[in-house]
Amino acid sequence: VVSIVTPILLGGPSVLFIMIGQERLRAANAQLQKLASYDFLTDCLNRGAFAAKVGAWLSERGSALNGALLMLDADNFKSINDLYGHDVGDEALVIIARSIRSVLREGDLVGRMGGEEFGVFLPNASEDVTTIMAERIRTAVNRARFAPGSEPHALSVSIGGAVFAGHTNFAEL
Repeated sequence: VVSIVTPILLGGPSVLFIMIGQERLRAANAQLQKLASYDFLTDCLNRGAFAAKVGAWLSERGSALNGALLMLDADNFKSINDLYGHDVGDEALVIIARSIRSVLREGDLVGRMGGEEFGVFLPNASEDVTTIMAERIRTAVNRARFAPGSEPHALSVSIGGAVFAGHTNFAEL
């Protein structure tokens, strides 16, 4: 009896301890994955994660695909940093990123490419849909409230893009 009961009594807490440790490790790995994939300021995909996700989507679909890649640049962003400082410039980037995300469709991707540049990937988007989405983004950014020091300051973005049908890769876009 002792040889059967003792391992059970000692094993139960050990198994529970191991399970709790594994759950903590899983949560820590998930947090590390998010930190490695997302821009800490804007909560958009970082450049590497954005390129990888777009590249994966393009390679999974073969030649039966279409869509668009938009590149956005915040207009006159240096003047915001020069006039108000980098902390306020960071606030403007957060507002721009939030504005972009607010008009995207489910499945669209947004990434911060660096500085004040963002990329938007529109899977399964025709040229007409791409034009509509670019205008929605531009309008959302223009309408965003940005008032450093209680002084309204307009935000705007310039948008360029490439629409594709058939096989392509991220570098070509």
